[in-house]
Amino acid sequence: MQNPFKKAYILPLIILAAIALVVFKVKTRPEISHQVLTFPQRTVEVIQLQKIPFRNRATAYGYVEPAVTLKSKAEVSGKIIYIHPRLKKGASLPKGTVVLRIEPTTFEFSRDQSEAVLNSSQYSLKQLEVEEKSTLRSLKIAEKKLQIGQKELARLKRLAKQNLISRSSLDDEEQTVLQLRQQVEDLQGKAAGYSSRKNALLSQIRQSQTQLDQSRDTLGRTEIKLPFDARIGTVSVEKGEYISTGNVLFEALGTDAVEINAQLPVSQFYSLVRGLRNKTISMKSSEALQAELAKMNLQAIVTLVGYDEQFSQWPADILRIGESIDPQRDTIGLVVSVKKPYDNIIPGKRPPLLKGMFAAVKFYTPVRKRLVIPRKAVHQGRVYMASADNKLKIQPVSITHHLGPLVVIKENDPLKPGQKIIITDILPVFEDLPLKPVIAREYQHWLATEALGKQP
Repeated sequence: MQNPFKKAYILPLIILAAIALVVFKVKTRPEISHQVLTFPQRTVEVIQLQKIPFRNRATAYGYVEPAVTLKSKAEVSGKIIYIHPRLKKGASLPKGTVVLRIEPTTFEFSRDQSEAVLNSSQYSLKQLEVEEKSTLRSLKIAEKKLQIGQKELARLKRLAKQNLISRSSLDDEEQTVLQLRQQVEDLQGKAAGYSSRKNALLSQIRQSQTQLDQSRDTLGRTEIKLPFDARIGTVSVEKGEYISTGNVLFEALGTDAVEINAQLPVSQFYSLVRGLRNKTISMKSSEALQAELAKMNLQAIVTLVGYDEQFSQWPADILRIGESIDPQRDTIGLVVSVKKPYDNIIPGKRPPLLKGMFAAVKFYTPVRKRLVIPRKAVHQGRVYMASADNKLKIQPVSITHHLGPLVVIKENDPLKPGQKIIITDILPVFEDLPLKPVIAREYQHWLATEALGKQP
């Protein structure tokens, strides 16, 4: 029979032996080798930042309107006796063409009457001048006779004192001298009256001349001529129709130039002109404002919406800035002018600039070198860059303005030419991420082309 005390000691010994064996194995086993793991390199496309030629630009839209529009109105009343056969809507007529005549008979009578009154007054003036000359000659003769008579009277008085002549002879001579003196005074009074009579006739002549000029002017208004080369709009009268003063006859549109009031968003206008002029300007004088606009050297190109831009382009001059901002659309008007809008027409390709056409006006600034990057390279006001040791760096950036797929960096921004800007998406994003940058040369060439803009 086995001893129960031996069984009680065997189990703890076995357990102790097992523990000792485990401890021995742990203590004597070789160390585990550790492998250092790093985040894998990310291949990214980069562009090398540099100042490139840049032209800021903006597009505004508006409708074509003639620079000169004439709504001809009747200035006299009467019956229309002539209408030019080509005075019809859409026709083109040269400057000086007689397009309408109003019955002139009544006005010709008035002119002839005024001419007759003027001729009568001029004839009366000539007669008065002849009469005046005759009176002055008679006055000189009478004054001469008076002098002779006075001398003879003085001689007779001396003889009378010597009792050599009779008293009656002396009285007769005194009577003769008195008559001569009276004759001289009458002629002098008559001569003096010619001045006022001539002034009255001259006033009458001036009045008659004015009436004649008015009659001729009124008669001239019965014939309506085009004051400029024009394209005819609406024609409101017919031959034989009686019209009153003030009636609208027709509408004529000038063909030398057209204007477009192009509406440009205010934000784009500010970014367009920012930096072009660094001094204050005054808008009180249109001449001064026009001079300042000229100094900005903005270029304007008009194209027709819906037409091939290759053929439908016209250079334009910037005339003026709108007087107010449209509060609903937040736009400002820039009025441009296109000269010779009817020249170089290509049927089916290049139409003329007609009234009411919808046009785009593209404004370009002079070329300047700026730091320009793609819009997609900006992430919530920051850019991702590849450092010299190919690590990801995150840099805040200051932007002057956006232009389509591009953004323009401020002049004083910490970004400098030569830095590598990442243009591909990265996930996750954290500082010092290992990178494998690849220069995107084709994209850099596209960026330079886009920054300069399509040459108009």
